[in-house]
Amino acid sequence: MSLFGHWLAIQCYKHNGTLHRCWDRGLILANNDDFVVVATKRAKVVENNGRRWFTKEPAVTIFSKKEWWNVICMFKEDGICYYCNIASPALVDYHMIKYIDYDLDAKLFPDGELRILDEKEYLKHKAMYQYSDELDEVLKYQMNEVIKKMKNKEFPFDDDRVKKYYDKYLTLTEKK
Repeated sequence: MSLFGHWLAIQCYKHNGTLHRCWDRGLILANNDDFVVVATKRAKVVENNGRRWFTKEPAVTIFSKKEWWNVICMFKEDGICYYCNIASPALVDYHMIKYIDYDLDAKLFPDGELRILDEKEYLKHKAMYQYSDELDEVLKYQMNEVIKKMKNKEFPFDDDRVKKYYDKYLTLTEKK
């Protein structure tokens, strides 16, 4: 069954299997062996502590199914801002997209500034959840690969491709 044009929930877990955060829905724009792409606008987010909030701007999120990252491409007034989570490869299961968040994040701003985020949180959770040396190596390797892609504006950090996905989202939602 093709999932294109269907709404799916998104669930983010921690390494120990606890649910960390949920998005009520994202519209599937692409789903292949390598990645799944969803778009959201004012999605409802529920945190593990019960706090609820809505996303502020429209976004296209690309979940890798093979590499250890997902990227939220947020449409801001000054351009696209990319927020990359170092996370397990995503899977689509029971009409939900699921992944494990590993705290290390990178953010690419529209002006090209790049920031590495949440390194202290990563170290805290690495100890708390007892990440193996092999997992730590994979996560750090993926962060380095993501940084290279950001600097080179390679997919998924490609404004033109992301805008095409967003245009597809607008076309699909205008019909409904």
